[in-house]
Amino acid sequence: MSKIKIFALGGLNENGKNMYIVEVDKDIFVFDAGLKYADDKMLGVDYIIPNYDYLKNNVKRIKGIFITHGHDEHMGALSDILKELPELKVYATTFTLEIIKEQLEEDNLNTDNLILVKPHKKIEFGKNSIFPISLTHTVPDTVGYVLYTPDGAIFYTGNFVFDPTMLGAYKTDIGKLAYVGKQGVLCLLSESLYADKRGFTSPNHRTDGKIREILNNHPGRILYNIYQAQLYRIQELFNEVMNTDRNVVIMGKRLETVILKAIDMHYIKFDKKRIKTIHHVNDDKIIVLVSDERERPFSNLKRILRGYDKFIEIKDTDTIVFASPVFDGMEKTATKLLDTIARLGADIVEMPTKKYPSHHASSEDLMLMLDLMHPKYYMPVIGEYRHQVANANVAKRLGMKEENILLRLNGQVAYFENGKLVDNGMKVPIDDILIDGLSAGDVGELVLKDRELLSDSGIVIITATLDKETKKVLAGPEVLTRGFIFVKDNIDLIKEAEKISLEVINENTKTHHVDFNKIKSGIRDKVGKYFYEQTECKPMILIVIGEV
Repeated sequence: MSKIKIFALGGLNENGKNMYIVEVDKDIFVFDAGLKYADDKMLGVDYIIPNYDYLKNNVKRIKGIFITHGHDEHMGALSDILKELPELKVYATTFTLEIIKEQLEEDNLNTDNLILVKPHKKIEFGKNSIFPISLTHTVPDTVGYVLYTPDGAIFYTGNFVFDPTMLGAYKTDIGKLAYVGKQGVLCLLSESLYADKRGFTSPNHRTDGKIREILNNHPGRILYNIYQAQLYRIQELFNEVMNTDRNVVIMGKRLETVILKAIDMHYIKFDKKRIKTIHHVNDDKIIVLVSDERERPFSNLKRILRGYDKFIEIKDTDTIVFASPVFDGMEKTATKLLDTIARLGADIVEMPTKKYPSHHASSEDLMLMLDLMHPKYYMPVIGEYRHQVANANVAKRLGMKEENILLRLNGQVAYFENGKLVDNGMKVPIDDILIDGLSAGDVGELVLKDRELLSDSGIVIITATLDKETKKVLAGPEVLTRGFIFVKDNIDLIKEAEKISLEVINENTKTHHVDFNKIKSGIRDKVGKYFYEQTECKPMILIVIGEV
């Protein structure tokens, strides 16, 4: 019998940043290591990953990180983690491993600890074992992981749908799911993103009919904006393209690498001769696939629309297709993009999530998974808290007891002793790590507030030079502004600010002593109040006082 802890370092009460920990006595199993894209308010931040101090503090007990599939929300934090913890072993299926390997090599990281797992082949870890099961999602070789413990199985689904038409590397092995359920499942960790949607996700997630309509009704160039690992939707596009005389250009090194590798490995069926170089991007009837490189969503499309891309310029004969849903928090950016496209005269085609949902489990999918698993305890994961609550309500509809449904936030531990839940209020410290370019950990709330302040009201720099011996003002005070006001139209405002600053300096200067702290706080307070009275803006004020 064992002591088991289940908790999340990320992924609960949020979209993305999925990382779930199952600790069985002294053995630690990590499921997924994802990132979350920064929203509109997080100025300059590219993406966010979970704080992994828990992994650093317990690295010798970690048996491995088990990745369900090749989406950044589930494996995008690996490079950042492996930079500090290169000894960690990463387990994944064939195609997922290829995506991870490509990313690690791009970041000049070692790939020796990547370990291939095959669906339905058990991996032994002493008294515990891991059993991967094939599931259906937008990327091939997706699996869920069963962790067998002496007290029963713990099954983490990752993302999934039930769709019998998706075969081969996309096929769900329902027989294996039922087999695991009959053996006894202690706890099921199942995704929640679409838990509030009625029915099955299939067949609404299929976009081939919409793509066919777009190709028939828009004869000019088409820019097809899509997330880089949504291979099934890319396959749907390629299927329809093969019935036309159109060719394809792929923008973005990462997207191109993923697609070409998928074709070579027979995960995507398409004639590679129809994929043209970037020099064909302005050809008639060309389809341009646009994606992002671990940056904010729409970053490459935004670059094109602003005219910063040296290869492509938007024309009024173009059609821009938004083939992927808008991330929560990015609605403002998406709206601005749509407005920009409209001003440029190009056509816009959206695939709204309500009509064309992605490959996530809706309420009936979740019910079927619960029916196959028959878990003793149920833990909704992956999604905001409202999604987790909707997922819990699905379980209640199937007759599951409320006390056996575990609604948790990041860091809150579900603790089991001898197969029974013990509510002891245990918590694990959690936090976010904000990634800004190549830097990690240096960007915090104060930095973001400063960036927000600068973006809203600009900056004012007030400088003055004092005589080192007499303490008299030799130069200044001088007021410089950036992003605050147009100086030529506000000379009087600047002069008054300089006058206020000089008064504060004189008030806090004696023959042999200058109180620099009082000067700086006084100028910041009085000039700040004056600027607000005159402009209703609060610029950041920096004071530089020197002596010569």
